[in-house]
Amino acid sequence: MENLRRLLPSATSLVVFEAAGRHQNFTRAASELGMTQAAVSYAIRGLEDQLGVPLFHRVHRAVELTEAGERFHADVSVGLARIRKSAEEIRAKGRETNVTLAASTAFASMWMLPRLNQLREDLPEIDLRIQTSVRDLDLDEEPIPLGVRGGDPSQWPRYHAALLADEVVNAVATPAYIEAHGLPRSPADLLKHNLIHLEEPVRRACDWAEWFASAGLSSPAQGKRLAINDYILVIQAVLAGEGIALGWEHLIARQVQSGALVPVGGHVLRTGQAFYVVWPRSRELNTQARRIRDWLIDEGLRDRSETSNRREEGAN
Repeated sequence: MENLRRLLPSATSLVVFEAAGRHQNFTRAASELGMTQAAVSYAIRGLEDQLGVPLFHRVHRAVELTEAGERFHADVSVGLARIRKSAEEIRAKGRETNVTLAASTAFASMWMLPRLNQLREDLPEIDLRIQTSVRDLDLDEEPIPLGVRGGDPSQWPRYHAALLADEVVNAVATPAYIEAHGLPRSPADLLKHNLIHLEEPVRRACDWAEWFASAGLSSPAQGKRLAINDYILVIQAVLAGEGIALGWEHLIARQVQSGALVPVGGHVLRTGQAFYVVWPRSRELNTQARRIRDWLIDEGLRDRSETSNRREEGAN
């Protein structure tokens, strides 16, 4: 590398040579570069001395490339054009104010949307674009810097991952439903109630069978009286008094705090899985995407801290 550094001309002399060869005129090259004609001539002479060959034929008030100069100029022009294009792309990326976040509709609607005002206050110069999908998008194949995924990060070796929320699942109902049908105090009590089922079309999701198994019970004997393939509609059905559904703690925290939803059944499933903000290892995040990522991580940390404090208060 040291020998290469000594062999290669300076970047400035290459820029001067490219302009001079393109114009076939030192004076016009000097005007374009904001230099004097003497400075251009000096730079070209130094480049020729370094390479050991003349690059221009100098005739009266004109110059033209030698055969060696033409070959070198073609390579220099291509190289500088590529460097310029790359630098412009990097600079443009650094100035981007739009950041796209890929997430499920449930996360976007129930976790992200209630926080948008806070995001605008904290990062007013950044525009967040939320792209929802029924499946986890491959961020390596999409021009999307950030995503939210549930599961185990060891299954995503091509991504960095930072914790947002642990997967904690309660059974929830409305106060009106409880008043009309009674309060289920144990998992066994739930078997007597209308259970609303989530049938997730692509992503894996905890179901009633798994929830009851974690409480030491077999799957409910009743048929699926109401099954919905969209979690937002599941929660809307609960709020409409249609029955009891599984509630992911990080998604329904606000409804529980407001009293719109009430945990029932006396059992909580902690799956050992979690939800993460992820970004590809294959490329660097720009400044704006890093700030959105850090903001999401901070929000998740704040949520977990508040949840922990509420549990301690409830225990006391």
